[in-house]
Amino acid sequence: MAFDLNEKRYIKETGLEARIAAIVEPVANDLGFSLVRVKVTQENGCTLQIMAEDENGRFTIQDCEALSKDLNPILDVEDPIDREYHLEVSSPGIDRPLVRARDFQTYIGHEARIELTDPVEGDRKRYRGFIAGADDDSFTITLPDAPAGTDPNHRLPLAALAEAKLIMTDKLMDMARIDQEEAPIDDDEEIETVEFDPEDQPNTADNDTTSN
Repeated sequence: MAFDLNEKRYIKETGLEARIAAIVEPVANDLGFSLVRVKVTQENGCTLQIMAEDENGRFTIQDCEALSKDLNPILDVEDPIDREYHLEVSSPGIDRPLVRARDFQTYIGHEARIELTDPVEGDRKRYRGFIAGADDDSFTITLPDAPAGTDPNHRLPLAALAEAKLIMTDKLMDMARIDQEEAPIDDDEEIETVEFDPEDQPNTADNDTTSN
């Protein structure tokens, strides 16, 4: 499947998150990475979470550090958040967000939780089921608990997507384990996140590196 740095993301973001994403995405693309998600939370006062990945859906500690190093000076200049915050750069993780058409195509057969911006079938906005198919514009989710006599398959447009996330299952864990065995990304496979303090030098990481 082709890796397109410019492939559209489908995810609901706040105005602040969308603004930050517009700042972050070109920086990530210049390094050969795809932006997955930007999220601002109240954790530790205020935390800016940035998820990115390479063409294989991976993101090493070295990748985290490289992106953080390039982002820090640009975020300092743009100053999108009007208070102190922690910058946390990480991989998407095993139970990752699904934000592009290729994500749904990659994880056909896996279970996911879906939320839409607006209902497309009656008044339903949330789904939990198995990804049965996907193309460039839509995906099909199969509900395992659909009432008897009803169609368990629901075709949903990507344009209506607010948020989608894989659910941790044995099947997903097995897929991640095989991928790790075939292409180890770090000496410590549990480490996927690097946290930076914007007050530090751009190339200096905090000591409290955490796992995703």
